[in-house]
Amino acid sequence: MSRVILVVLFVALNLYAFIHCAQTEQDNVQKLPKWGWLLIIALLQPFGAIAYLIWGRQRRQGPGRGGPRRVIGPDDDPDFLRKL
Repeated sequence: MSRVILVVLFVALNLYAFIHCAQTEQDNVQKLPKWGWLLIIALLQPFGAIAYLIWGRQRRQGPGRGGPRRVIGPDDDPDFLRKL
C-alpha cells in the first residue's frame, strides 16, 4: 500500500513540474532553456522534477519577499492618488 502511495506521489510531482514548466514563459525559467528542463523532467524522474522546482523556476517577487521596501509619500503613490 505504501509503495502505491509513493508511486502516485512521484507521478503527481512529475506531472506538476512538467505542466508548470511547459506553461511558464521562457523568461521565467532559470539555468537552462525551457526545452532542456522539460527533457530533464521527463527523463530523470523524479529527480528532474525536484531539480526544476528547486533551481529552474523563478522565485516570485511580491509583498514580504525580496529586499527592503521603498517608502514613498502619498503624493507619489498612484494607488493613493486614484482614491482621491
